[in-house]
Amino acid sequence: MPSTLDLYQKTTALPQGKRLFSILFSQKAPYFGSIHLRVREMRPHYAEIAIPKRRSVQNHIGTVHAIAVCNGLEAAMGLLAEATTPKDHRWLPKGMEVEYLAKSTTDLVCTAETTEADWAGAPDVPVTVKATRKDGTVVVQGTIHLWVTPKR
Repeated sequence: MPSTLDLYQKTTALPQGKRLFSILFSQKAPYFGSIHLRVREMRPHYAEIAIPKRRSVQNHIGTVHAIAVCNGLEAAMGLLAEATTPKDHRWLPKGMEVEYLAKSTTDLVCTAETTEADWAGAPDVPVTVKATRKDGTVVVQGTIHLWVTPKR
């Protein structure tokens, strides 16, 4: 079975490939489909997705709901983990700490980033995540902690 990164590289080489990959990725964890994510980039140590501001992700005041934003951050983290985790290891999220800094009033871009040094501290790997509005304002930032261990 090809890795998620292999699938991303193959599908994004096609016309509408990022759209196709986004649909396939959303099927892997069906709750990602609820935020209508679009994968923008996936590579070791970095992933980026977009969440369109649609009625289905809005709260009672018309902003993107905090949990929808967290789903986007987790999706970005998952792409990063799939691209960065050694093939003989597995990863599991073990916690998330986030700060809500501003209203999510537009489409959002969710990013996840790590460094080689972060992975050198395995099994506990911190992933820095943030969600940004169209105007560049960071609306949510935090850390998702991964548990990375050898496969048995």
